[in-house]
Amino acid sequence: MGKRASSDPDRVGVELRLLVGQLFRELRNDMTVSGLSVPELSVLGRLDREGSVTAVELAAAEQVTPQAIALTVASLFERGLISKTKDQRDKRRLLLEPTPAGRTAMNAMRTGGADRVVKALEMEFTAAEVDKIADVLPLLGRLRDRL
Repeated sequence: MGKRASSDPDRVGVELRLLVGQLFRELRNDMTVSGLSVPELSVLGRLDREGSVTAVELAAAEQVTPQAIALTVASLFERGLISKTKDQRDKRRLLLEPTPAGRTAMNAMRTGGADRVVKALEMEFTAAEVDKIADVLPLLGRLRDRL
């Protein structure tokens, strides 16, 4: 990956997809240490970042079926990592949110993964290279939002 990729969107798209997949697989090792599955971590992380939502809203955000989200939610609830509370405005709706134990689990997982990335950046990259990576982060966020 030493050379610059072509600016052709087809080639950049393919190379980016491959690289992101490889990065995800590498960082996923940090996630499995917690004993939670990738879908459970994704749901718990979303609730931690975005706040209380219903299971239907969560399924839509995670792009999974209501049945799949029900299984994930049940597992997280049984472990005491999320709670279910009635919506104060509409008592028919149940809102899901992380418990203090759920927030602690997410923070530990994020810190562990972030530590590996920080260490690699500090040991293997110059300050100028870290600046280049930082410059690309908003663009990657925008790309994520468009997918």
